[in-house]
Amino acid sequence: MAELFKNIYTPTFFKRFSLCVKEVFPEFNTTPFLKDIYNDEWDAKELKQRMRHITHVLKNHLTDDFETNVELLLNSIPVLKQNELKPTSLEFIFFPDFIEVYGINNYDISIRAFETITKLESCEFAVRPFIIKYTEKMMQQMLHWSQHEHPKVRRLASEGCRPRLPWAMALPELKKDPTPILPILENLKEDVSESVRRSVANNLNDISKDNPGLVIQLAKKWKGKSKELDWVVKHACRTLLKQGIPDVMRLFGFGKADKVKIQKFKILTPIVSIGEGLEFSFILKNTDRKNIKIRLEYGLYYQKANGSLSRKVFKISEKEYERDSSTEIIRKQPFKIITTRKLHTGLHQLSLIINGVELDKLDFQLIKKAESH
Repeated sequence: MAELFKNIYTPTFFKRFSLCVKEVFPEFNTTPFLKDIYNDEWDAKELKQRMRHITHVLKNHLTDDFETNVELLLNSIPVLKQNELKPTSLEFIFFPDFIEVYGINNYDISIRAFETITKLESCEFAVRPFIIKYTEKMMQQMLHWSQHEHPKVRRLASEGCRPRLPWAMALPELKKDPTPILPILENLKEDVSESVRRSVANNLNDISKDNPGLVIQLAKKWKGKSKELDWVVKHACRTLLKQGIPDVMRLFGFGKADKVKIQKFKILTPIVSIGEGLEFSFILKNTDRKNIKIRLEYGLYYQKANGSLSRKVFKISEKEYERDSSTEIIRKQPFKIITTRKLHTGLHQLSLIINGVELDKLDFQLIKKAESH
């Protein structure tokens, strides 16, 4: 069985970390620190809860002055490196969390700390309360960071202001009006760092969920400038492509597919047990006298707790199909239990989607693994 993610924090890690802190802050007392970390509630805490717990315990063992504590943390970074503790490891997410929790009323000190810490451990989650409290001031700071010499600081400029960053608090004002983000993305759209460009694409994908027209406008403006920027545009439009927005489909060369026919579409496993997979097949015929570029997808309609169905789109392929061609396609969709989706037994449906146009649906049943066919 795989080790639980929250168990990245080990007694060995804390002992080594404590010794490093003690080098820059001799008053730091390792034994009480470890005792407070491993309190009666430690085992029950999940990863983010453990991170926040470490933040609070660390504060209790430093000083009462935020600026002094920030200096101690920053001064400990080279010591951690010397002792082969990598501050770039996930264990150190409590560094930015410390600034988020205790620095919200100390803007200038916190901003300087974020700029240093994010080079080691990304501060994309920690800056978000600052964006909410100091929106205009903070967005100007992010714009300034977008021209920073360090790629991880530039990435923070984009990643930190994503309106819908996963696992993070949303930014309601930027969901409503993302225009303050656009100058940042303009600065970064052709960045030399791939991770920065990917962040730009992800930010635009977030924006497309609330302001699709804005992203479509940008996509038309940016597309065709370079291979790297074309990738950003395509990745930014992935949700719009799954929604089959005609303007977006045409932008990427997916026009009418009325000469494309689907034959023998069938579900090979009409009853699927949780933990197994749905198998289906069909024949795609291009009856046109010319090759056609096709984005081929399927829509899976999951049963929800209230009995309604909710569609999720999966891509099969994106390519040219030769004229007068016939292609047999077989696919399998797993129904494994995952943390991001709760599976409900009962009626489910499957559809095929060609260049954004959804075809007829077929029914199938999802049952518990213990049930027999």
